[in-house]
Amino acid sequence: MSEEISHRPSDKTRFLIRNLIKGLIWLVILVGLYLYAKKHLDFSFEQWLGPVYEQPSVIYSIFLGSEVIFGIIPPELFMFWSLRNGDVLLYIQNILALSALSYVAGLIGYYIGSHFNRTQLYVAMKRNVFGKFEKHFNNYGGFLVVVAALTPIPFSGICMLVGAVNYSFRRFVWISMMRFVRFFAYAIIIWEANILN
Repeated sequence: MSEEISHRPSDKTRFLIRNLIKGLIWLVILVGLYLYAKKHLDFSFEQWLGPVYEQPSVIYSIFLGSEVIFGIIPPELFMFWSLRNGDVLLYIQNILALSALSYVAGLIGYYIGSHFNRTQLYVAMKRNVFGKFEKHFNNYGGFLVVVAALTPIPFSGICMLVGAVNYSFRRFVWISMMRFVRFFAYAIIIWEANILN
């Protein structure tokens, strides 16, 4: 009996797997829409973005702002933009930059949580956006940061939450690096899907 119980996935594992599946479903939908639009609607980011299309610094600034504000623009759209020249080295460079900026957004989130958690703005954000994850933090602690780094859970919001409770910054810095894993895994899937199309 005890052996059976030990083989069951823990609540932490189920929570991670459930959110990973949500993320993969979201990724499949976005990739499908992108490939459909590219093939059947003659869609291009060049037309959509206009003059900022060839200005990576502007795109990166928009991305950083979006990531700090809880990923209001899905990071995958910026990965699609990174495909623009079909050059694998440039694509890798863009993915590195995007993942580093997303990681920095998490650090900014932690700072906001640790220094501004008594402001009305923070209280409103917590109430309306990421407060619902507080019970998960109480259950899983820093593991919630790992889940947020790997899944669609709002990464910056979770970083604010852990900053607000004075979670160990050193530990936070290390576990939030899982954000790079998500970006590289998604980037590989998007690159391969684009080549196959």
